[in-house]
Amino acid sequence: MNPLWRPSGPCDTGCLPGPDGAARAPARVRLARCAALCAVGLAGALPLALLPLLPRARRAPVVAFWARAVLRATGVRLAVRGRPPRPGTLLVANHISWLDVVALLAVAPARLVAKREVRRWPVIGVLASAAGTVFVDRARPKSLPGTVTAVAAALRGGAVVAAFPEGTTACGRAAGRFRPALLQAAADAGAPVQPVALSYRWADGRRTTVAAFLGADSLLRSVRRVVAAPGLTVGVRLTPALFPAPGASRRVLARAAEAAVRVAEPRLRPPLRRRPVWADLVSPASPREQNQGSPRELDLAG
Repeated sequence: MNPLWRPSGPCDTGCLPGPDGAARAPARVRLARCAALCAVGLAGALPLALLPLLPRARRAPVVAFWARAVLRATGVRLAVRGRPPRPGTLLVANHISWLDVVALLAVAPARLVAKREVRRWPVIGVLASAAGTVFVDRARPKSLPGTVTAVAAALRGGAVVAAFPEGTTACGRAAGRFRPALLQAAADAGAPVQPVALSYRWADGRRTTVAAFLGADSLLRSVRRVVAAPGLTVGVRLTPALFPAPGASRRVLARAAEAAVRVAEPRLRPPLRRRPVWADLVSPASPREQNQGSPRELDLAG
């Protein structure tokens, strides 16, 4: 199998907290969250399945509502910083957890690019399908050009598309490399690329790996850790968009986006030098777009 198609991340289950290393919410809280998550899944299955019948402009608020309902059910707070993407933008984010999908859909009306297996996940699969996700079959490398073409067409049509260029998950303290394949869609469409830094922290601001979904870990075990976690916050940092300059390649875009995510979440890796040699190949955001604004905290823990 082509290693570029099935990339291996820098982390495995050894990065996860052990049974004695993670704080746990009281049993009654865990039970209530499990019940709430099941209720959200059952209540949302039919409305989300019928979502394609609605006009496109009315779908995004419905998806965002259910995404925030999932976060509320699991007791996870959402902290958002930065400006939302404009139409026709490719969002590229670091990848830590299955919750990344939910957090992005709660913030931006985006079509996702995700592995085919996500379609079969309970609750998350229904939510992703309703958002118009482009599902990728990683067992068929020859399908990748078709995926890039589909994403480029969506961008030209004004859709916001979100992808995880690492191709796999990391624990949140380390990060993988951004692979350039899907950045070709932005180059082909002349679309802006907006890097997004995702992080998971306790209420006191300490970074945690409790939400990470790694290696041989199962989705059920990961969901149980999240439901049991007290005071968990997912941070979504939308950095200024990058505008492909004439002659900029997909590799240049991937490196620029990766660097922007690391600067936004500096603990992922040591900071890069201030002026990379390829900086002139990517047009910076305008001064207005560089203004990140003040963070807004959305308390969805209920």
